[in-house]
Order: sequence, then C-alpha cells, then structure tokens
Amino acid sequence: METSPVKDSIVAYFMPEKCYEEIVVNFHFHVPCVKLVLSKAAGFWIILDTLLAQVSQLFRILWRGSTDGLNLPSFMLQLYAFSCPVVYALANNFPFFAWAERLVTSAQSAVIVFVILHHRSQTLRGLLLLLSFGGGAFLLASYAAAAVISLIQASRLPALIASKVLQTLTNFQNGHTGELSTLSVILSWAGSISLVFVSIQDAGRSFTTLFHIISACLSSVLLVQVLTYQSVLASSNNKKRD
Repeated sequence: METSPVKDSIVAYFMPEKCYEEIVVNFHFHVPCVKLVLSKAAGFWIILDTLLAQVSQLFRILWRGSTDGLNLPSFMLQLYAFSCPVVYALANNFPFFAWAERLVTSAQSAVIVFVILHHRSQTLRGLLLLLSFGGGAFLLASYAAAAVISLIQASRLPALIASKVLQTLTNFQNGHTGELSTLSVILSWAGSISLVFVSIQDAGRSFTTLFHIISACLSSVLLVQVLTYQSVLASSNNKKRD
C-alpha cells in the first residue's frame, strides 16, 4: 500500500494506523480512537505549557523592560506550585529524567520572580528570597517526613489556583493586563484544559479533577482579560493617533 509523508507523520505521532483508517479514511469517529487522539493532543499541549509558558513570560519582561501589572505574590505562588513536584521527586528518589522538566519550569519561574523584584529596585531581596526558597526546598526534600512531603505535593494545585486568582484580580483592578504575556496565557489555558481531560480519564470524579476544572476556568478568565484589555488598549491608541 502506498503511503504519504502526511500519513506517516500522523501515524507516528498522533494515532495508530487502525485509527487513521477509521477517522481519516472512513470518517468514522470510533470512540476509543477519538479518546486516544485527544489524549495525544492533550499531552502535546501540556508539554508546551510546561516548557514554554514561563519562557514566554520571561522574554516579554526582558523585551519590554517592565513588570507593570504583574502580581508578585501570584508569581511567587507559581514558583511554589512548580517546585512542589521537584521536592516530591527528590524526597522519593525518582530518576532525574522523570522530573527534569519540572526543575526547568521551577528555575524559569524563579528567574521571573527575581526579575520582577529587580525591576522594582529590590535586587538583594530577590537574591535572598530565592536562596532561602531553594535552601528550604532542599532541606524539605532531604529531611521532611513523608506525610509532610505528601501535603506539599497536595497543596500544589490550590497554590496554582490562588496564583491565578491574584493575577485575575490585579488585572481587573488595573483595567489592563500590563506585561502579562499573551502567549504564556494561551499556553497556560490550553495546558489547563488538557489537564482537565487527562484528569477525567485517569481519576474520574475526584478533588484533583475539581481543582483542574477550577484552574482551567481561571485560565479562561485570564485569557478573556488579555484579549479584551489588549483590544481596548489598541482601540484607545488608534483614537489617540487620529
């Protein structure tokens, strides 16, 4: 049977050949195949969110040279939330490749917190804060009881939700999103929606799924804020030029 590069790519990365025949060739949306494709797509967006969302925000700050509109406690909560899986993995002696991307995300978030403080003329405070945070995380991973480590891991999602609430409220109070990266918000939104799908498949009706749903709703609010406030700002700038 003749194959095409497009088919080869789809079969290699998104679905087995049987599902390709069902969905693409026969236009039959076989439920197990659809779930498999959605799971692959969800995994793709989760990876993009993990690797690129923080980088996009950092580049935005460095490019614009400003942290206007960014809520510092929100980003500190993000740093905590992203660091929880690292502490959990270290405490349980997981292999490095299993949590390396979490370490990278935590490092990116730490740099963002430092840059925010640096732009607010609090460079020394930023250095001391990150050194204290890193030292505390290492000590917890090395010496804390298993129950404490489990509690830290369980607090990750509530911390992330609180982070989004704070930034949402800041945007509403300011009437703009400042230097909040649109790409970062989009990736976070797509990653949150994907996590809801994965959580429903894996855990069904659970508190974890509920937390993911709340997080996705807040990500949607942030996305609406970014798109709305940016369109209003662009319209205002056009009127001033006229």
